[in-house]
Amino acid sequence: VTTLVNCPQNPSSKKKGRSKRARVLLTSVEEATWNLLDKGEKIAKEAIVFKEELHAALADVQKESQALKVSAEAFTSDPCYLPKRQAVVQAARALLTAVTRLLILADMVDVAYLLEHVTVFQRTFESLRNVSSKSDLQKTYQKFRKDLENLDYLSYKRQQ
Repeated sequence: VTTLVNCPQNPSSKKKGRSKRARVLLTSVEEATWNLLDKGEKIAKEAIVFKEELHAALADVQKESQALKVSAEAFTSDPCYLPKRQAVVQAARALLTAVTRLLILADMVDVAYLLEHVTVFQRTFESLRNVSSKSDLQKTYQKFRKDLENLDYLSYKRQQ
């Protein structure tokens, strides 16, 4: 998108033929989009919250990806024609908007999942503070360690 936007407003009037570079770029964007959609579908299947929103965002990404493909193919056949360039820029921006929305929703799901585990950890911590016997202390401490390790792992994963 940046390359297209920063191009001169009036590209050379010489017909240079089909743009190989643009086709390669389009293929790369398509592959990345399909990978994103595949991962997004997995997240949507496992998600407890924002399920409908995730499915709507996935459908939007798929629709915008198809629109970009159509306009980019027209653009690669005549890269010097300004309206085709503008159309592909508009389609690319729409795809970026859809992808951003999907990423934000996936992030919200991730944060909700992490907060759920923080709540579990807090409950275990509270029960650890209120134990009355040594055997209860040992059992609760084992659960506390397990919850802490799980929370640590999820935090690590999130950071990555």
